Amino acid sequence: MQAVTIGLDIAKSVFQAHGVDEAGEVVFRRRLTRSRLLEFFQKQPRCLVGIEACASAHYWARELTRLGHTVRLIPPSYVKPYLKRQKNDAADAEAICEAVTRPSMRFVPVKSVEQQDIMVLHRVRSLLMRQRVLLSNAIRGHIGEFDLVAPVGRAGLERLIDVVADGGDPRIPELARASLLMLVSQLRMVNRQVLENDRRIIAAARSSDVGRRLLEVPGVGPVLASALVASVPDPASFKSGRNLSAWVGLVPRQNSSGGKERLGGITKQGDRYLRKLLVIGAVAVIRFAQRHGARRPWLVRLLARRKPKVAAVALANKTARTVWAIMTSGERYREPLPV
Repeated sequence: MQAVTIGLDIAKSVFQAHGVDEAGEVVFRRRLTRSRLLEFFQKQPRCLVGIEACASAHYWARELTRLGHTVRLIPPSYVKPYLKRQKNDAADAEAICEAVTRPSMRFVPVKSVEQQDIMVLHRVRSLLMRQRVLLSNAIRGHIGEFDLVAPVGRAGLERLIDVVADGGDPRIPELARASLLMLVSQLRMVNRQVLENDRRIIAAARSSDVGRRLLEVPGVGPVLASALVASVPDPASFKSGRNLSAWVGLVPRQNSSGGKERLGGITKQGDRYLRKLLVIGAVAVIRFAQRHGARRPWLVRLLARRKPKVAAVALANKTARTVWAIMTSGERYREPLPV
């Protein structure tokens, strides 16, 4: 008997494969090491392979595709209902094997090396931004112990840094000054790294035609444009703009029953990073509209009925749908006519 479907549970060192034939009968349950994984699949006839979309899944999907197999990546939350009783590697592989054969199952598109390359830029940027906030708050907190405070913002922080750098200022003890200078040095370095990383992200956003077209959408900057290009390898896999918005987590949560629709707040499922960037971009558009409302009267009317944060989420939803239309149609952004 030959396996036509294989569920593969991947890990750092130990992998578990579960293969079934056309009738669904178990052909093998195999525990594999990393060094023997590709050798094992080279001996298998071409078949359907299911993998949970987790760390290194895209790499293994590309490698197994080169061997002629059809690989499908499944969100881990969609595999969970097929898990029987206790969780272990063999049970996970069996659940993946069952889930990948479901006709209604939704899959994650396999990312290319170039797309993962760009996403590393974004993940590093997020880490650097957190470190910058951490260092800034630490400097403010430690200096505050000596009753030295400054206004919120970069200008206020620079004022405190000048006090630390001034060795003749008696308000800060020498031991504390020496430690604070270490934090200031780290903050300067992180700021330089953020600028360097942002330059690479801007270059990545402008390097592709779809990225340049997305930059024309209000509320979409270089960071969001490059993240969209890297995170959505195949926009046609979404049937509509609403599906893309739902994937990002910007659609209302439903709790409907008995023919009655009950809608709540947004689901906050899917890609948290893209959702955050879309909302931040929407907030920028709203601030501009509040000052120059004549250009977007529909947004001004929305702000008259809803709070700014609610309007920002609604606008982010609309932006996601616009992005899908631009990515799938190949057209450029056109400003809607005022109504």
